[in-house]
Amino acid sequence: MSLLQNGGPAPAAAADDLVKDTTTQNFVKDVIEASKKQPVLVDFWAPWCGPCKQLTPVLEKVVKAAKGKAKLVKMNIDEHPAIPGQMGIQSIPAVIAFVNGQPVDGFMGALPESQVTAFMERLIKDRVGGEDKDQIKEAEQALAAKDVTRAADIYARVLAKDATNIPALAGLARSYVATGALDQAKQTLAMVPEGKRTDPAVAAAQAALDIAQQAKSVGPISELEAKVVANPADLQARFDLALALNAQGKREAAAEQLLEIIKRDRKWNDDAARRQLTQFFEAWGATDEATISGRRRLSSILFA
Repeated sequence: MSLLQNGGPAPAAAADDLVKDTTTQNFVKDVIEASKKQPVLVDFWAPWCGPCKQLTPVLEKVVKAAKGKAKLVKMNIDEHPAIPGQMGIQSIPAVIAFVNGQPVDGFMGALPESQVTAFMERLIKDRVGGEDKDQIKEAEQALAAKDVTRAADIYARVLAKDATNIPALAGLARSYVATGALDQAKQTLAMVPEGKRTDPAVAAAQAALDIAQQAKSVGPISELEAKVVANPADLQARFDLALALNAQGKREAAAEQLLEIIKRDRKWNDDAARRQLTQFFEAWGATDEATISGRRRLSSILFA
């Protein structure tokens, strides 16, 4: 049964042994011996350290994305000061990478995720998160081909491993919008952290949801088309028809109606047609043919 049939996002994967806490007594086993099998990152931290609280979740995410090619071991320096003292750790957060029982690299401070990922890639000599990126690309292709069920299932697999994967959350929301499951789309977007709401993929999914919700309030296409034919100057009917057409996937036709409004009265309803068309472009994506054509035609009208 697919995710869309189940009606909700898949739960995150259970925690594994890639991340653990260690003590002074277990340091040799957890770090020195373990690093002879695979690189081990040691995160020296303390409860009072604000930057530590920012860095540790990033380290955990990157290590898990490395698919077992490295491990993360966390050591609270307040409870276990001997090892960091011996290593000369004077400032935290501090991350030291061990390979074959020896420290080989490290950094201090709460680096952004991109830099932590680059550090990991140098350590394991492979890319991090590559499989997820390939799956996201596959899901996007499926969604573009209107194979919504397949796209949703792929996004769900990604989210099962990383419940905070932004492209997957946005893609799953768009999948729900495509099937008319607007409540589920809204719930999925609510899972996006506040700081990521402006991400282009999230913004596009939100725009698609907003447009779909607007379309629910307009009448059937046949009735709206009849209104426009009876009175071509009925700009509200044209506007509603554009929303209805877009909801049915008729993007070029939807854009045509809004462009006609702009031709007839650029400032109608506080520039509503241009603003709606811009929202369409955001929801469709910059590379969509309807977006490219619509932007070109809009420019020719506005700058004629």
